[in-house]
Amino acid sequence: MDHSARTMLGDKASKSHLTVNTNGGEKPHVWSSSEGGCQIDIGKQIFCNRSLNMKNIIAVGFDMDYTLAQYKPETFESLAYEGTIRKLVYNLGYPQELLEWTFDWKYMVRGLVLDKKRGNILKMDRHKYVKVAYHGFKELSKEDKVGTYGNTLIQDSFDEPDYALIDTLFSLAEAYLFAQLVDFRDNNPGKVPQGTDYSRMYKDVRAAVDLCHRDGTLKQMVAKNPKRYINEDTSIVPMLKMLRASGRSTFLVTNSLWDYTNIVMNFLCASRTSDGGITCNFDWLQYFDVVITGSAKPGFFHEGKHANIFEVETESGMLLNTDNGTPMPQVGNTSPKVLLKGLNKSCRVFQGGSVGHLHKLLSIESSSQVLYVGDHIYGDILRSKKVLGWRTMLVVPELEREVELLWELRDMRKQLRLLRNERDLVEDQIHHLKWALNLRNDEKQKMTSAVGELESHRDQVRLAHQQAQWECHQKFHKIWGQLMKTGYQNSHFAHQVERFACLYTSQVSNLSLYSPDKYYRPSEDFMPHEFHILPL
Repeated sequence: MDHSARTMLGDKASKSHLTVNTNGGEKPHVWSSSEGGCQIDIGKQIFCNRSLNMKNIIAVGFDMDYTLAQYKPETFESLAYEGTIRKLVYNLGYPQELLEWTFDWKYMVRGLVLDKKRGNILKMDRHKYVKVAYHGFKELSKEDKVGTYGNTLIQDSFDEPDYALIDTLFSLAEAYLFAQLVDFRDNNPGKVPQGTDYSRMYKDVRAAVDLCHRDGTLKQMVAKNPKRYINEDTSIVPMLKMLRASGRSTFLVTNSLWDYTNIVMNFLCASRTSDGGITCNFDWLQYFDVVITGSAKPGFFHEGKHANIFEVETESGMLLNTDNGTPMPQVGNTSPKVLLKGLNKSCRVFQGGSVGHLHKLLSIESSSQVLYVGDHIYGDILRSKKVLGWRTMLVVPELEREVELLWELRDMRKQLRLLRNERDLVEDQIHHLKWALNLRNDEKQKMTSAVGELESHRDQVRLAHQQAQWECHQKFHKIWGQLMKTGYQNSHFAHQVERFACLYTSQVSNLSLYSPDKYYRPSEDFMPHEFHILPL
């Protein structure tokens, strides 16, 4: 459903807590349902796909990277891009001139699909029809697009191994680099390593990215200066305090290891000194009951997975043996003082394990009692929803700007709808006249003339509609348009959000704007014909 429709229709069942303001030119907002609630701007609202009563939630969990920690694309993604380039040149034999390339961090968006075999980048709608397609940075013609992706008897699934989904913000730099390599290979076939096709280039890019993560290149730079790469969010600590004060357990499950997790969470949660510096300690652990690092998601969400779980001694980083989370006597030179200190702290930190260990540590009896907040459709949301039945909340940072634009462009979108309706009406009139021509000969000349006039009018309306649609498309993104839409259909990305995310919002700290006991309800279910009478 259109985000503006969700926002403006609201939730009739809880009108005592929800007020939507659409008067004049003011932006729509809701009132938070907490005592002494405040107005919540449209860009900060939490959107609901399926009912979720927070009173039934006993534990709220979070991913870290791109969920609690929002990285700055202009610095962090550029760092990832430059590191990947160096690995391609120095480790995988690509030409030195790649080192001169630059990165446009605004070019790629989430929800795209890379065609590894053909070197194409695609944006699809919810039915997997390709609506926008580029070969490298060159747009495919409508004929090429249809000939390649719309001319088969069996619809392509667009899945691995021939395709790669750009479903996380971490993937934007590698998608851009892949497009650059496609153009480079087309224009300089002799300069890439012999026998390197598009699929091999993508494989090499992925290998280079993995090398950057494996040797710690990226995380070392972030650790030296977190402020340069991570956005500060002073609402995170109040949000965590609010959840814990409401009697809920909180936990962190991240694929990052303890040393990096501690640095990032210190930056996000630690109090600042007078000169803006950070006091580095373990105080942030007070906001969690359990922290699991090195979780290897999405495999972590398979309850039957037999994975060892180790307790982390926070000061030394030492891993301690456990019996499925239960402390085990240590042997060798392990210091008893360190061991006891590690086991007596209020928040326990682990590495590895699986969701079964987590449920045991938090005494969770039913998966539906857990709300998990993450940024990755497949790594965080789909697995935890489909495999476990956890309740889910997806963080979509791009959403804040998107809903703001939807509101600002409401007059343009209304005009688009009117043009589309006028075009359809003229098409129907032409059809009826042509049908009548087959039945009546007495006014054939007059009706033929009317058909010609209507066809001319239809062409004008169609041209005006196409131009207006293109202008609206470019307001969101000059290449890929609106994140959640492709034309008038939900995009493939929006379809995944709708299927697997109970809630979705622009920032994790938006949770602090609502009551911890809020009953989230989606807008009423409408039949398709009812959408035609909804206000914009």
